[in-house]
Formats: sequence, C-alpha cells, structure tokens
Amino acid sequence: MTRRAASRKRRAAPETASGEQGDWDHAAQKRKRLPPEKKSVVYYLKSREVKEQGDGNYRRLLRGFAAQTLPGVLTEREFHLGTLNKVFASQWLNHRQVVCGTKCNTLFVVDVQTGQLTKIPILKDREPAGVTPQSCGIHAIEINPSRTLLATGGDNPNSLAVYRLPTLDPVCVGDEGHKDWIFSIAWISDTMAVSGSRDGSMALWEVTEEVLNKTDFQRGLSRVPVYAHITHKALKDIPKENSNSTNCKVRALAFNSKNKELGAVSLDGYFHLWKAEHTIAKVLSSKLPYCRENVCLAYGLEWSVYAVGSQAHVSFLDPRQPPQNVKSVYCREQGSGIRSVSFYEHIITVGTGQGSILFYDIRAHRFLDDSGSCQNAKCRGEMLKLSTGKGWLNHNDMWRNYFSDMDCCPNAVYTHCYDSSGTKLFVAGGPLPTGLHGNYAGLWS
Repeated sequence: MTRRAASRKRRAAPETASGEQGDWDHAAQKRKRLPPEKKSVVYYLKSREVKEQGDGNYRRLLRGFAAQTLPGVLTEREFHLGTLNKVFASQWLNHRQVVCGTKCNTLFVVDVQTGQLTKIPILKDREPAGVTPQSCGIHAIEINPSRTLLATGGDNPNSLAVYRLPTLDPVCVGDEGHKDWIFSIAWISDTMAVSGSRDGSMALWEVTEEVLNKTDFQRGLSRVPVYAHITHKALKDIPKENSNSTNCKVRALAFNSKNKELGAVSLDGYFHLWKAEHTIAKVLSSKLPYCRENVCLAYGLEWSVYAVGSQAHVSFLDPRQPPQNVKSVYCREQGSGIRSVSFYEHIITVGTGQGSILFYDIRAHRFLDDSGSCQNAKCRGEMLKLSTGKGWLNHNDMWRNYFSDMDCCPNAVYTHCYDSSGTKLFVAGGPLPTGLHGNYAGLWS
C-alpha cells in the first residue's frame, strides 16, 4: 500500500480512543435509517384539539372527563367525630383541612390525612342574650372570594361570626340582626355578606378595613382573643303576601358572581332573586314546582341555573326563562328529602336524607349509571348511588323507643364539598330524625 493510500484509509476510519465515538456514529447512522415513530390517531386528534382550543379549554375538558368518571371509582374513609351531633355545614380550607359546623354548636377543623380534630372557639354577642334556642347549631359556613374571611354562626345562633383565614383568628360578630336562627350565608363581595334567617328576614353585613385594622391593633395589645361587633343593614323581608303563608323562613342562599344576583329559597316554596351590585334590589319571586322541604340551593355559573332541592326532586331555574319553564328531576327517595346539592363541572352532586349521594349529568339530562367499577356503589335500576357509612349514633331514649328494631339508621347527607382539585369529596351529616343524636363524616376519594 502506498503512503497516499494509507493516509486516505486513516482519514476514512473513525477517530476513536476506545471505540465509543465509532459506536455513537454508527448508532446515529442507524437511527437515521429507522422509520419514523408510529403514533395513534388519538394522539394526533388530541394534539390538534389542544392547538385549536388552547390549553385552558383542554384542561377544562380533562376536568369534565374527571367529573364524569370520578363518582364510579370513589372509595370511602370515615372519620371519628366522638359524640358531636349532626354536621350541618362544611368547607375546604386547603388541600387537607375541612372546617365543619354542627347542631351542637361546635366549630371544628378536621385534617383529612390524619383524622385529627381541632375545635375553634365560638364568638359571643356583645351582651349576653336572654333565653336562646337550644340544639339549633351552625347551619352555614361560607368563605369570601379571596379566601381571606370565613363567615358562620356564633354562640348565639341568631348572630354572624367572622374569622380571618388562614389563621381562623376572630374578626367580628354581627349581632342584633335577626330574631331567629341563621340558616344561610352568602358573600356578595370580599367584604360584604348576606345572612338569611328562620325569622324570614335577610341582613347585609360589611367587614370594613376599619374593623380589620381595629381587631389587629387590639390583638397586638392583648394575648386574649378580641373581636369587634358590627351592625347590619336590614333587607326587605321575604314578601308574605305572595304565598299567603307565615312560613317564609329563608332556608338557603346562592350568589351568581357573574351577574351579581343573589338567589334565595324560602320554606313556603318560593324562589326569590335580588340584584346585588351597588345596592340590593328585589327582582322576582316565583313559585317552585315542588314546594315541600326546599332546604338547599346551589348556582352553576357555567350553566346559568340555580338548583333547588326539595322532598324528592331537584329543580333547575334559569332566571332568564319564564317560571313555567322550570325543569325538575325525580331522585327516587320520596320522603327523606334532598339535603345538599352542588355543581362541579357538568355534574350536580345530590345528598339525600337516606344517606345517598347521587350524581346528575346536566348535559345528558340523566343521573350517572352504575358502571360496576365501584364496590361501594348501590343502584336502583341504572342509577349510581353511593351510600354513607354507619357513623356514630347515641342509643338514647328516642332510639330505644322508636328505632331500636331497625338494622341501621341512615345518615342524612346534610353537607358535602369538593376540594379544589375536584378529586376529593368531603361528606358529612347525621341521623335525619330530630330526636336522634349522632354524626357522620367521610372522605370519598
């Protein structure tokens, strides 16, 4: 071989110390010769869908898919609440803490990871009231839009108590606003809340910067928790002339933040709507199609409808439509009543007095079917129904005289709420009969 030929051969050979560079180049050449990676049609369709609709809409599609499929795979984990009586209200504080209110007038926080309970001091009126009704408890807990304040009932069930979040330090008490129990609360802004009472009245409360700053100043001077007292602005009572009835108790409130409208349900079977922007002005009162035990109300922002629970139906009201266009669905549990209702995406979750959790698809206009994937699900026909656990029940005289022959006493689902991810459902309540003492709380995830 000539010197020139040897030189050409050396230049053609890979320059490598241990064969690594040669192997890398060989692999690279091989990859170039490989055919392109095959991907499914679903991949290309989803890619096109993301490009066309944007990431926000794609995430909404995923949330909608989760809301549709989640109920069939939920499993229950019960919490032990001791001897507390009937959980009436609940709200998630963060990803692991839920604040609850009970019939025995106890406000507590449960850690869903450890099951630990922490009781929160109840706020008192500026002057001790005379004889206050007993065994009525805390019926409402609501958090303002910025999640900086929490409103609930006070030591006197006729008064409004406000706490600061996330510390749950006391801020103020709104007393002398109602003559009977507060059943419902709705924030119409970060600083203004409306309460509805069993006396048929509604009150507007404002937590001003002055109140917040004054509370901070007083707390800095004293180690003892201190709080201010605020006065209300009386709103016009529920009009009794429309129903020819004195049973005008304001049972539930729900606020439409988009249109600044406040909906209310009274126990005489009426739905009322107020415009709540600069002032609160009455818009309408309309008779509900099912008038017995209207005790819960929720608003679906995306669907622009209010959902009202009654004795055996959920009715959907669109204020833009005539009253005769109200649509209702039968929940197949006549007599026990719908005790709680909420919107999550296109699924309406319904809690009943028989301890059932039902899921209604507002897009398909039907209840979700039992797919058979959930061992905890029981169905009548094709309806998916989750049943709450036993909870705790006090075997008192009422139970011994009237219920001891029953295998079990179902726990009414008085309250339920989803966490921010929509993958955890907190459910709580207790026995439906008035004289029975007990509780239930569980995390479905």
